[in-house]
Amino acid sequence: GKYTAITCFIGIMALVFYLTFNVIGAWLQGILEIGIDKISALTDAALTAANVNSAMHSLVIDGIFTGVGSVLSFLPVIVTLFFFLSLMEDSGYIARVAFVMDKLLRKIGLSGRSIVPMLIGFGCSVPAIMATRTLSSERDRKMTILLTPFMSCSAKLPIYTLMISAFVQRQYRVFAMVGLYLIGIVCAVIYALILKMTKFKGEPVPFVMELPNYRLPSAKSVLHLIWEKAKGFIQKAFTIIFLASIIIWFLQTFDLRFNVAASADQSMLALIGSLIAPIFKPLGFGDWRVSTALITGFTAKESVVSTLTVLLGGDVTSVATLFTPFTAMVFLIF
Repeated sequence: GKYTAITCFIGIMALVFYLTFNVIGAWLQGILEIGIDKISALTDAALTAANVNSAMHSLVIDGIFTGVGSVLSFLPVIVTLFFFLSLMEDSGYIARVAFVMDKLLRKIGLSGRSIVPMLIGFGCSVPAIMATRTLSSERDRKMTILLTPFMSCSAKLPIYTLMISAFVQRQYRVFAMVGLYLIGIVCAVIYALILKMTKFKGEPVPFVMELPNYRLPSAKSVLHLIWEKAKGFIQKAFTIIFLASIIIWFLQTFDLRFNVAASADQSMLALIGSLIAPIFKPLGFGDWRVSTALITGFTAKESVVSTLTVLLGGDVTSVATLFTPFTAMVFLIF
């Protein structure tokens, strides 16, 4: 519908977020967290019984289990979100969204085709940027590539979920989550208008596409997409985040003389973090632990959560000591 299509799309996405973060995803996440905690407790007891060296014990429990486990617990949230997105794509609804959004996107200098990479960008920026190869115009391609990272990808979900759970009352969490996505979209629109008036002057190419018939989503293709996303997330958890957790644990445990640090404040990590912290102080989070987490976030967004969890001694709920509700929102937007 001319006036209802975009409203319906926003409503559908809000419902998807509600079911993902408050109902299905949250319930599954709780179950997985209990499982990870039990495995961690059993491993802890086994290492204690075997009288394993205290540093190695700390590496396994405080480094690997705390770092990787904290990120793995967000797997159900990501799988649930992709389940709904794959249903929308396989039913033929996403093609209609591209068609409806064409008129709106033309006002910021893009064609309706650009909506597909941008929607994929809500899952992961890498395949989204690769998907711009289907755009016929080089101008549209480059503009879409520059705007795609403003879409909140699934790698940011663990950070969003952690901070919103800690600082936002339960009944307002959906609005906070939708708000973060909308802020990203608004920033993308402003940036697109700047690009349209400067670097990428001109009009986008005409938009022609064949709309597929509405159909019931195929269970096989939906499960395949979910499996691919889950596999990618697990691989990242056991490679990049695994290494990042070990490095963070090592830097946090030892001082410059490679002796076990008397406290976290005297560790190598505290020294590195305190050098970076002044940069972020004007934003309201000048704590060295937050600065360190942001730096590890450049390798993988999910590492922000694993780093904070390791630095807070596994008690992720104490993240409230590092932020006020206002600086937490500033941190999320940053």
